[in-house]
Amino acid sequence: MTNVIDILEERGFIEATTHEEIRDHFDTPRAIYCGFDPTSDSLHLGNLVAIIGLAWFQRFGHTPVAVVGGATGLIGDPSGKSHERPLLSKEQLQVNLQGIRKNIETVLSHDEAAKPVILNNHDWFEGISFLHFLRDVGKQFRMGPMLSKDSVRSRLESEEGMSYTEFSYQLLQAYDFLYLHEHHDVTAQIGGADQWGNITAGIDLMKKKGGKTGYGITFPLLTRSDGKKFGKSEKGAIWLSGEKLSPYEFYQYLFRIPDEDVIPLMHMLTFLEMEEIQKIEQEMKSDRYETNSAQKRLASEVTKMIHGAQGLEKALAVTSSAKPGAKTQLDSATLEALSEEIPCFDLNDFQEGCKLIDVVAELKVTSSKGEIRRLIQNGGAYLNNEKLSDPQMLLVEGNFVDGKYLLLALGKKNKVIIRRI
Repeated sequence: MTNVIDILEERGFIEATTHEEIRDHFDTPRAIYCGFDPTSDSLHLGNLVAIIGLAWFQRFGHTPVAVVGGATGLIGDPSGKSHERPLLSKEQLQVNLQGIRKNIETVLSHDEAAKPVILNNHDWFEGISFLHFLRDVGKQFRMGPMLSKDSVRSRLESEEGMSYTEFSYQLLQAYDFLYLHEHHDVTAQIGGADQWGNITAGIDLMKKKGGKTGYGITFPLLTRSDGKKFGKSEKGAIWLSGEKLSPYEFYQYLFRIPDEDVIPLMHMLTFLEMEEIQKIEQEMKSDRYETNSAQKRLASEVTKMIHGAQGLEKALAVTSSAKPGAKTQLDSATLEALSEEIPCFDLNDFQEGCKLIDVVAELKVTSSKGEIRRLIQNGGAYLNNEKLSDPQMLLVEGNFVDGKYLLLALGKKNKVIIRRI
């Protein structure tokens, strides 16, 4: 295929477009942008879809433009939110902008002919006075269409309502589109389904201010088949930054994705050829399918993209070491590295012959002694990759790897290290 729209449609990446002729628009090189609100110092896995979308356009010779909202981040996008976002300080905003820029640069290639452009919309908003903005931009908008947008209507009907600050957000994002068209020749915007109203507001402003045509594409918001929000775990968001979430934990989240979600995520989060994805899908239906091999491929592809080959290698090494019943030789070097990836509890004043469940309870590894007792009785607890069978087990010097570490697995997902100090 020679047109990026064909690729995106085939992968289920397009939910809606603003123009039927959008495919023809991308027959020649264009500049397309997507905005990212700096609500944290890292984007999360759900945000990756937008970056992948820009990367596909880049691969077909179009210039990807990523806009981090140094100005709009001070306001907060109400789209998809039931409550107003807390306002960020300027200092925290700068930290967030740096982290997000790094996330984007990790995925968008600098080797392609179309180099990525990363901009901060504070650079053009800081010089605009409030009066000028109202006269030049505000007068182009009518209250009826603004009030009818889903993101506004749902909030107005809620108990909390909507502040004027949030209500004005769509004007700011609309002006982004106009500014980018005038100064960077951007002709299209891509965003999640919840951004449709903001995208069309920008297209309307471009037409009113200069008679120019802007194009919009939205992609579906990812949700899991089990009803859970994609990119969220029991511990919180699945961050793209290695400083906020280790490559091991990132890999493990994708490795545990239900079978029903693997193929759609391969479509949206990887650059695997469709023929290969279809082959994997067929293998999953066969009797010869090796359990979780599709998840392993998905996790490997995305982890390598975000954390590099070294990050993937580390994630695989830790996964192997931490697997209950694994034959991997445990030593202090392996467990010291593992302690950086999974929860680690420090043990003071070890007493020979104390009960394991007492140590676990004292360190608050689990909520109660009864919990670990039940796990042991049900065969769900491992010590140094060996299954535990005695709830009254006594710890002795020889249980500690190299005299210092215990690797404890409590169920399939909860693995911890206890370290003597």
